[in-house]
Amino acid sequence: MSVFSLLGAPPGQMQSRLIFALDVDTVREALTLVDALRNEVGLFKVGKQLFLHAGPDIIRQIKERGGDVFLDLKFHDIPRTVAKAGAEATRLGVRMFDVHASGSTAMMRQTIAEVNKVSRTEHLVRPKVLAVTVLTSLNHEDLKLLGVRSGVESHVVRLVRLARDAGMDGVVASPQEVARIRKECGRRFLIITPGVREVRGTADDQKRVMTPEAAIRAGANYLVVGSPIRDAADPAAAARAIVTSMERGAGLAASLSG
Repeated sequence: MSVFSLLGAPPGQMQSRLIFALDVDTVREALTLVDALRNEVGLFKVGKQLFLHAGPDIIRQIKERGGDVFLDLKFHDIPRTVAKAGAEATRLGVRMFDVHASGSTAMMRQTIAEVNKVSRTEHLVRPKVLAVTVLTSLNHEDLKLLGVRSGVESHVVRLVRLARDAGMDGVVASPQEVARIRKECGRRFLIITPGVREVRGTADDQKRVMTPEAAIRAGANYLVVGSPIRDAADPAAAARAIVTSMERGAGLAASLSG
């Protein structure tokens, strides 16, 4: 199976699979980066910092500038609360948003049902709904402290199966678990991968990381990258370099599968 059919992006369009994390302090800084990167990346990730600073209006401002949004608020609450939050995310017009898989199968199923209902009755574009598995800032020792004894990959796969069975569109997972998830869930299941760094880069809070080339080769659909682009002297050039790395990974995977 060609990696391009898996990713839905032919050579030259891999930038559509790069998500830039808008983890910045001000609206001005965020919109400056949107203007600089809207032709270099596929989506802009709005997380808790920017959303709490700027409010939902930041989604509208990004969309007005031609950007699409991954709303990364990682909802985790009782099923009805998360389902209603999912409905509001749908009304904001985001391309995708996420919830914690550990919030339960009932929470995920109810969220999917509510999103489907709102999209249908209000004639809205349905966003992709993703389940966060294990944060890339956690490793085996961290999970042991939380009472998880099975190891990181086994726990990720357990959560992935719950998400798939609940009808989620995909998951957010470390690049180190991508190959196993792809084997478990097939080519249509989306895998969004943070924790992507070049070999020479800093890992920051991330503990389970991989290069862009390797993450794409393993089967990731989307890569989330923040500081390596944001902190570069030329963010657009940094984004293009990451896309080039992604294209190398896709090309190698295609040659191996062919």
